Amino acid sequence: MAMQSPLPVRNGVNATRLRLPRTGSWATVAEYLLERFGHVDPEGILRRFDDQQIVGLGGVPLTRQTPLGEHEFIWYYRSLPVETPIPFEARILHQDEHLLVVDKPHFLPTTPGGRFIQESALVRLRNQTGIDDLVPMHRLDRATAGVILFAVNPQTRGDYQMLFERREIAKRYKAVVALQPGEGLETGRVLQPNGEHSQVKSQSELRELLAGMPLAFENRMTKVKGQLRSVVEDGHPNAQTLINVEAIGTSSGFHAGLEVALMDLEPRSGKTHQLRVHLASLGLGIINDAFYPRLWDLAPDDYQRPLQLLAHTISFTDPLTGIERSFSSEQQLLESPQLSSALLNGGELP
Repeated sequence: MAMQSPLPVRNGVNATRLRLPRTGSWATVAEYLLERFGHVDPEGILRRFDDQQIVGLGGVPLTRQTPLGEHEFIWYYRSLPVETPIPFEARILHQDEHLLVVDKPHFLPTTPGGRFIQESALVRLRNQTGIDDLVPMHRLDRATAGVILFAVNPQTRGDYQMLFERREIAKRYKAVVALQPGEGLETGRVLQPNGEHSQVKSQSELRELLAGMPLAFENRMTKVKGQLRSVVEDGHPNAQTLINVEAIGTSSGFHAGLEVALMDLEPRSGKTHQLRVHLASLGLGIINDAFYPRLWDLAPDDYQRPLQLLAHTISFTDPLTGIERSFSSEQQLLESPQLSSALLNGGELP
């Protein structure tokens, strides 16, 4: 059972919990914190003790003289950074006493972390709804838009979490890939098991690949230690995605006039960046993917060029009622092909 914080949520943000060493060269908790964090704001740390803003289990305030070893854990509120507002809002699709279903935009992180605290879906929604117990049941990358489930009631949260643990949640994604070269695109470039991307498929090879879909693509994936990327490796497959092409046409977004394909993706497993890696491994890297098949240099967000990946639909049998439930995003990917493709009407690949 998770340890209950003695401090309430403040401005949508949980208090930070820190585990203290039992012994050491520090006589007091204050000395330990000053050595660990004093380079940031030593006077601010001491002021928090004086203002009773650092507490132990049960909400007991610590002082400058509290001996090290008297408390195993302490809680306090972090000093929040000044954040640049993200100019997109998460839209609530559904709300009841147990679940909150949200359509998250691109660029907005699911949970607070790093330079995004208030500018995260969780903190914004807590402040908007007044529900301090709100927690996400799963996460989407900051770059990915789409549907996320949040638990409202701590008493029933576990019932919904078990759906994810037992893989009884069905998800469908949409992605847009380029079929011809364009500005900043890695069209046809294949992500190799060693992380290189030297092989390039021609436009005709890409079209042959699309013609052979649906395809149950699988391989073995592992997350790179200390990095945010995943790689393909030899061994028994542990990641599978059902991939199909939904439409082919020209984009009217940033890459207007470019021939693109709208892909329908159904992950059968849940590895980090699975959909992005699988498409890049086929030479169908997602438009504006900053990680695959090539790692881009870090740059400011370009709101005109979001990652063309959308968590479109999530479906499950409600564990409390037994009713089938399904929620779909109301967003569209900017580079989606115009809806004139023969594929939309069941036609052959042009």
